Amino acid sequence: ADLIFRRVTASVVSTKYSPSTKSYSPRTHPRSRPTMAFAPADLIFRQLFERESSTFTYLLADPTTKEAVLIDPVVETAERDALLIKELGLKLTVAVNTHCHADHVTGTGKLKELTECKSGIAKAAGAKADVYYSHGDTIPFGSHSLEVRATPGHTDGCITFVLDGGTMCFTGDAVLIRGCGRTDFQGGNAGMLYDNVHAQIFSLPDNCVIFPAHDYKGMTSATVLEEKTSNYRLTKTREEFITIMDNLNLPYPKQIDRALPLNMVCGIQDAP
Repeated sequence: ADLIFRRVTASVVSTKYSPSTKSYSPRTHPRSRPTMAFAPADLIFRQLFERESSTFTYLLADPTTKEAVLIDPVVETAERDALLIKELGLKLTVAVNTHCHADHVTGTGKLKELTECKSGIAKAAGAKADVYYSHGDTIPFGSHSLEVRATPGHTDGCITFVLDGGTMCFTGDAVLIRGCGRTDFQGGNAGMLYDNVHAQIFSLPDNCVIFPAHDYKGMTSATVLEEKTSNYRLTKTREEFITIMDNLNLPYPKQIDRALPLNMVCGIQDAP
């Protein structure tokens, strides 16, 4: 059946939690701008932002059954996410990660405490979770589902979530808007990333909307067609792409020594 789409105008907003009031005050990210996001009319959808690591978290829910899925939560904003889920009257079934992150600590462990949801990650990531996903698996929520596509290359355990056959996809670091994640650690491989992006993401419908895990330039989403034709790296030949990725000379991720060990155990932190 054809999907009816609506146009949603929103600003990318980060928030600051106040322990005294147990509430959040909006704080617009200085590089944020209004964004046009397209979502099926029968889908609750929120694109949330954590400013320290420039990470997007995505909330998707069925308005009838109230079942919800959260993608790439961050521990510092887990309470914000749980509060939003409560305000919307939703039941979070699973909080999932597109990969084992090196630039922030996942919020899945905290959200398990706050919402009684399950945590999920790719089996290939080798990290602790309640549910492990492999290529071809699906995550149902109400009348919707997310298809799991293996897209390793940034890390050896990356997956992309595809909504309802290709209306939206959540690519993690495999595809960023006009870019992609680095490939020089965590089992990364530039050739593998190139192959998987072209086979598993660029093969989706041209009007499928890509939502990445991060934004560093005020870009919140793009269509598959845009990235197939305008991505600064992934439009190159495979050989050119590998050369580019092998010569980025990026600095050591500032949170990796804290984030990776915690993310291997679902972001659960021992009490002091």
